Amino acid sequence: MNQKRIGFIGSGKMARAMIAGLIGSKQAAPENIMASAATQATMKLVEKEYGISVSQNNSEIAGYSDYLVLAVKPGLYESIISEIKPSVKAHTIIISIAAGISLEYIENMFGRSIKAVRTMPNTPSLIGEGISAICPNRHISHQELDEVLALFRCFGQAEVLEEALMDAVPAVSGSSPAYVYMMIEALADGGVLQGIPRDKAYRMAAQAVLGAAKMVLETGEHPAKLKDDVCTPGGATIEAVAELEKLQFRAAVISAMERCTAKSKILSAE
Repeated sequence: MNQKRIGFIGSGKMARAMIAGLIGSKQAAPENIMASAATQATMKLVEKEYGISVSQNNSEIAGYSDYLVLAVKPGLYESIISEIKPSVKAHTIIISIAAGISLEYIENMFGRSIKAVRTMPNTPSLIGEGISAICPNRHISHQELDEVLALFRCFGQAEVLEEALMDAVPAVSGSSPAYVYMMIEALADGGVLQGIPRDKAYRMAAQAVLGAAKMVLETGEHPAKLKDDVCTPGGATIEAVAELEKLQFRAAVISAMERCTAKSKILSAE
């Protein structure tokens, strides 16, 4: 991908996370990246921070790019695609990072056969620890898909999913950082209740969550086994686990995910 030209329409936080990942991993050089922004202030910030070319002309970005990332809100897709479609080359791969924007919608908006990839990154991408769902359309080759995966793996991990599953992605990875932040806050509150200073309680809770997540990813063990390993017979941990079960902790999480998925489907339909 090093010699491919990558364009970003929009320079918000997610776009900047992707740009930083591409440059930091050397998947792309700054001279091969171009981005647009709605304001002069954002353009200057991006140009100074990453050393890339910037423009307020979206059609210029579209004509420049081998990979074109549409990093704007879903409500802007119709106007942006109408603006840029005459400038997009036949070989250019369109990458959507907006929730609820289907491949069919993108193809219909362009009104011709195009190469498109629907993706959904999450906010931990901003610190290089994201997880992104990737769904290519039928015009994307295996090599092109590998290149898109390499792009997204610059700022975390990436998984290929069929499009029918994309509405379930927010519940499991897109929105779930919010659930985890709530859990960290609750753990810290519990620590404060027992007398631990709040700043230390937050650090200890957050590190415990980080460590537990890494145990799942790096050991390959089932989470249930890892949980069992912490629970000594008659000990304090199993007492806490029993209380969480009594209060339907897991059922509450699953119920929240079902609500999240239902809302995602409504938004996609709109």
